[in-house]
Amino acid sequence: MRPLALSLLLAAAAAAQTADLAVTNAKIYTVNAAEPQAKAIAVRNGVILAVGADVSRYISPSTTVIDAHGATILPGLIDSHGHVRSLGETLDILDLRGATSEREIVEKVRAASKQLKPGEWIQGGAWDQNLWPNKEFPTAAGISEAAPNNPVALFRVDGHAVWANRKALELADVNAATPDPPGGKIIRGPNRAPAGVLVDRAQGLITRKIPAATPDQVERYLRRATEECARLGITSVHDAGVDAADIAGYRALIRKGQLPIHIYAMLAQSGSGKLLNDWFAKGPETGNLLTVRSIKIVADGALGSRGAAMLEPYTDDPANRGLLIVDRATIRAVAERALAAGFQVNTHAIGDLANRAALDAYGDVLKGINDKRFRIEHAQIIAPSDFAKFKQFSIIASMQATHATSDMLWAGTRIGPERIKNGYAWQTLLHLGVHLPNGSDFPVENPNPLWGFYSAVTRQKQDGTPAGGWFPGQRLSREEALRSWTLEGAYAAFEETHKGSLEPGKVADFIMLSGDIMTLPAAEILKTRVTMTVTDGKIVWRQ
Repeated sequence: MRPLALSLLLAAAAAAQTADLAVTNAKIYTVNAAEPQAKAIAVRNGVILAVGADVSRYISPSTTVIDAHGATILPGLIDSHGHVRSLGETLDILDLRGATSEREIVEKVRAASKQLKPGEWIQGGAWDQNLWPNKEFPTAAGISEAAPNNPVALFRVDGHAVWANRKALELADVNAATPDPPGGKIIRGPNRAPAGVLVDRAQGLITRKIPAATPDQVERYLRRATEECARLGITSVHDAGVDAADIAGYRALIRKGQLPIHIYAMLAQSGSGKLLNDWFAKGPETGNLLTVRSIKIVADGALGSRGAAMLEPYTDDPANRGLLIVDRATIRAVAERALAAGFQVNTHAIGDLANRAALDAYGDVLKGINDKRFRIEHAQIIAPSDFAKFKQFSIIASMQATHATSDMLWAGTRIGPERIKNGYAWQTLLHLGVHLPNGSDFPVENPNPLWGFYSAVTRQKQDGTPAGGWFPGQRLSREEALRSWTLEGAYAAFEETHKGSLEPGKVADFIMLSGDIMTLPAAEILKTRVTMTVTDGKIVWRQ
């Protein structure tokens, strides 16, 4: 080879090994068993070149070099169950999270009505009657008096109930003669008149009257929500229940270079069926920023609104077993079609009856051990005899740690002291060898993944109660918790070969923190901030 040709070849090889970005002097938790900790990381073209004690060989004058000054770096966190558009929408509607009385919310509605024209909708979210003195569902009376000329729709914190005023009920033609729709319940007062709260599929009677978001609004909601995720250190979200408008919004953001994180989309099974029919006909779509290869089914409601489907009646409502929105046969039928078309199936199941229906339907289709990675979303209350089915059929338990710490003050009252022992049973599932990705279910819970990490390792409220944690035997170790927010989330999306840990050849998603959550006292985890988020080798957030 001629000297000039050789020198050009060597120059090209050197350029291929030159980092765009390097972070040095860091404390890196890699979630790579072969090299658990490191001090530096080098990135080129969105991919990790090297992780180790020294990456100086990859640094050139063109490399952006960041001295971490000993700061902690983790793989980008993966929220395995969130609702992205809903998170964006919460920034435009009344935030009712933490309200401690019905009266507090009524006054917020009154203030909002003064800013609107008659007939314009007032929407809000995240109210929770369990925080109020009487812990009872509200009625339409207060918000009707506060906003007599504006329809009002306020969604419960879990998204499984809507509180409507009389104007909204009139627009929706919901009255004493209106039957409960399948999978839904209208809470009623004297003479069967609607009291003001509609649970699960009954919400559709109200929501169908709310004007649909425009494409520009959807795009804005998605952009604002994903920017918030990036700020919090979330580099991937499994968006649980998207429709065609969401997919179009994501594609628009990608074209504009405005999507700062990766999205693993679950197609919503509810509705006319056209969405699934279209996707089953063309098959999954796999991409770097947007992947569509899973289906979201909702089998029941939520425990807080007593809509979770239970094998036995609620302890605090003996006439009620919750709502089984879809049964075993329906789940099986969707799963069979999804499997044939190459799609994963993820079923929302909170109560033990819903979990059994989903597990058995999956078993009907999967037969035994497999690599299809069907998931149960939430998997909160499980009958003792059903735990083994997760392992038997290779089913993933996609759980959200903050649900346990939000629910623990009243969950035992809902279902009694014996059944609650089988709730939020993370270690029980881990000991069976079940994959356990974590998430927040935002905006049901706060999207901050560090709060979820705290809940996972303490099973305590943020004030440190109860002492020792709620059913402390189910707590995760810090290593297990970190894995649940990283590599387990990647596995749940078939992405563990290129995401979820920091090692050469994987996508360069990582975050820098203000403190070391792996060693700090537990209370200090809550004070830790994300100071930098890197997605695909690009800094998308920096404090």
